[in-house]
Amino acid sequence: MDFLPVLKEGLPYLLQGTWITLVVVCGALALGLSIGLPLAVGTVYGPRWLRRLIGLYVWFFRGVPLLVLLFLFDFGIFPFLGLDLSAFTVAVIVLGCISGAYQSQILRGAILSVPAGQMKAARAVGMSDSQAIVLIVVPQALRLAIPGWSNEYAILLKDSAVTYALGVAEIMARAHHVASRTYQHLPIYISAGLLFMVLTFAGTRLLGAVHKRVRIKGYA
Repeated sequence: MDFLPVLKEGLPYLLQGTWITLVVVCGALALGLSIGLPLAVGTVYGPRWLRRLIGLYVWFFRGVPLLVLLFLFDFGIFPFLGLDLSAFTVAVIVLGCISGAYQSQILRGAILSVPAGQMKAARAVGMSDSQAIVLIVVPQALRLAIPGWSNEYAILLKDSAVTYALGVAEIMARAHHVASRTYQHLPIYISAGLLFMVLTFAGTRLLGAVHKRVRIKGYA
């Protein structure tokens, strides 16, 4: 079978998978932010026992391979809890929990990059520590964390390919289906790789543009 007819038939099917891949990645990034931000604040400003609990969470999700976590949650933890979740939902949750561990470290570094004088100035005008963290420190830290998010986006995008093991119909799952049916593995997997490269380039460029627009002058 020629390459061109295979690509003509299979490429639209692969392109449909890009939307699923993007939703998985964006959902995981959002969930990771909602997890990582409180963990980062707790790591920097929390008591010792809280820092240890956060460190345990980060150690677990950074230390266990993604495929093991996907199977652990899909076939073990969620059924044990009586939850019947779709493969797509499991993929977003697991990737989000992993991203939360990594984003907590990105945001921790960003928070520590905010000059200590910001907290002192906030206290001087009558703010409590919690108000200073929420209104002064965190907004600046979020801007400083954008380059780290760019890297995290690229990592999540590549990790999303593993979710085909659960049956999520993303790019890699569709490429495997087309290649198995047509026996033209080389052009299909090259096309899948190019799609991932395009998505990586577009996402990192977008985040780079956002960073240039909102960056704080004088901050590294």
